[in-house]
Amino acid sequence: MLTPAPHDKVMAARDVVRRWRAGELAMTFDVAMPDYPARPEKPELLPPSAMPKRGRGSAHGRLALLHALAHIEFVAIDLALDAAGRFGAQMGRQFVDDWLSVAADEAMHFALIARRLRTLGSFYGAMPAHDGLWDAARETAHDVAARLAVVPMVLEARALDVTPMTVERFLQAGDERSARILQRIVDDEIRHVRFGTTHFSAVCQTRGESPVDLWKTLVQQHFRGAVKPPFNDSARRSAGLSREMMAGVACLQSPPHTPIHEMAGGSDQL
Repeated sequence: MLTPAPHDKVMAARDVVRRWRAGELAMTFDVAMPDYPARPEKPELLPPSAMPKRGRGSAHGRLALLHALAHIEFVAIDLALDAAGRFGAQMGRQFVDDWLSVAADEAMHFALIARRLRTLGSFYGAMPAHDGLWDAARETAHDVAARLAVVPMVLEARALDVTPMTVERFLQAGDERSARILQRIVDDEIRHVRFGTTHFSAVCQTRGESPVDLWKTLVQQHFRGAVKPPFNDSARRSAGLSREMMAGVACLQSPPHTPIHEMAGGSDQL
């Protein structure tokens, strides 16, 4: 998390996961997690409200969308590592296994999109980005249930809703390679959201709480935005998000604060 250069962060994340799986790292959590991960000089990070709009349907707009997605995946590496390091002692080995696996996936996703950007004549850092996603980590650093409720079960779940439409946009533009990359990402995100719902249910069982009720409460408290349809029902069911849970939070609007924008591949809020 303290490695700023994108390529170095990808390699470091892969190395941590490899060493953990090889049994070279102890189940010991005696180092405080950083409040904020290291970031490269580029991209320039702007407030979400200052982000330039992307031209929908244009080649530049698609390039800007890929850049936004690359930034999401880059930040997601740190989100997964932070979950493993911050809550691993409390949650146990399977939790660490799962979130380090997510970190490896996010590193791979970032590398794929960054390579695609270079192929298209651009690079990660060529455009501004915003840091709204890390706001979710700061907002939920005190409680594993809140972290799971907001990051995998809202932000990553939203990607299940919108990424298929983004895939279709790239296919219509004749960019099959980018579409295949995004399809690979959304397939992996189903598993990531399932990790979130599984561990959230375990926390609820330990606390004697209803998963539906606690999720609704935590989303109200910690997610700054609206959870609204359309939903990708089949993908959400595969990830363990039931219709009952969605009925509990759909169109729920949290009180106004600094916005935490969604992981929405087709949104101009990225």
